[in-house]
Amino acid sequence: MKILAFAGSTSSTSINRELVKFVLKDFQNEEINLIDLNDFDMPVFSVDREKKGFPDEAHHFLKVIEDCDVIICSLAEHNRSYSAAFKNVFDWASRINVKVFQNKLMFLMSTSPGGYGGGNVMNTAKTFFPQFGADIKETFSLPKFYENFDLESGVINPEMLKDLKTKIESFKNEIGNS
Repeated sequence: MKILAFAGSTSSTSINRELVKFVLKDFQNEEINLIDLNDFDMPVFSVDREKKGFPDEAHHFLKVIEDCDVIICSLAEHNRSYSAAFKNVFDWASRINVKVFQNKLMFLMSTSPGGYGGGNVMNTAKTFFPQFGADIKETFSLPKFYENFDLESGVINPEMLKDLKTKIESFKNEIGNS
């Protein structure tokens, strides 16, 4: 099983990347491609720029999706929406292939320092990602990251950890049956 994993952030201290890395510990027997959105830096999308052609990085992003079996991602929330970096990669890629996620099974997550845990971006993604080829099988949102997560131990809130582990097992069952 080939897993593509990423955080929807370019921050060097991304809390969403930390959540992804924690979840990936439950998939150690799988082939994992943990990508960094910084490797997909492109000009800000516009139809004028599109007329000049598509950046190689947009094609590369679609290729890494094509080469995986499942996607595990955690979206950063900026001003109640996707981060500008993720949105730009997504916009370019969707102009090449509207089914950006290519019907791959997805475990979709979000986290934030606040009490809503990136819930706004999560709700947006749950609504729109399926229209762009994501087959979302599980979702998880971690509120109050700095209170509920330790960089060495991972999720430290027992109830949230139990919920996450249940969802990981459910996702494993889904990908095992596909």
